[in-house]
Amino acid sequence: MTIVRNRWLEIVTVAIIGVSLFRSMTVVADVTQGDVQRIMYVHVPSAWLAFLAFMVTMVGSAAWLRTKDQRWDRLAASSAEIGVVFTGLAIVAGMIWAKPVWGQFWTWEPRLVTTALLFFIYLGYLALRRAVIDPVQRARRAAIMGIVAAVQIPIVYYSVNWWRSLHQPSSARSIDTPLRITLLLGVVAFTFAYAVLLRRRLELARLEEELDAKRFEQSQSVAGADITAPSLASHPHD
Repeated sequence: MTIVRNRWLEIVTVAIIGVSLFRSMTVVADVTQGDVQRIMYVHVPSAWLAFLAFMVTMVGSAAWLRTKDQRWDRLAASSAEIGVVFTGLAIVAGMIWAKPVWGQFWTWEPRLVTTALLFFIYLGYLALRRAVIDPVQRARRAAIMGIVAAVQIPIVYYSVNWWRSLHQPSSARSIDTPLRITLLLGVVAFTFAYAVLLRRRLELARLEEELDAKRFEQSQSVAGADITAPSLASHPHD
């Protein structure tokens, strides 16, 4: 039954992504930016889903500190991995948009710098998880970092308001209705994609933990277990 539900979720996700892609390619072009604005239908949903993924990591981290339930640690780690992917996609899509609009792929303005910092902070989170062998210590240290790192999320979001920036402020409410609908459809499509990826990554994380546990058990051999006791039958009386 679970497999059937997973398949339906994946089928619906593919369908919504297809509709979103078709809509983003056929909706009327932006009056000011022209066709280059269509990259926003990837860039904006990617950025929003990165925020969502890292917020889930924060929630999972806090829940692990409270319950010590390994399932919360798996959720935090899995969501962080997906969030890093979405953040990287948002950065690349933004650079593709920036070249024709700003004349260069990258400029050291607040939104770009804080987003890049967000990306590397969570890369550090994933590196920390690989650097600690003990599962309890790994979960504890990662949980603390997962909570602290979430401070960067509002900094990225409000950076265009806090500092004078080349990056345009949030304009979802001010754009024309057809473009806004297309943008929201992209957000929905990316949200479904996140749900599918998270489900799959959680399954993989559980299997990885089971495999590590079996390897640990096999490595804990008792000292001298391979030494057999002498048998009296091998030393017959003369």
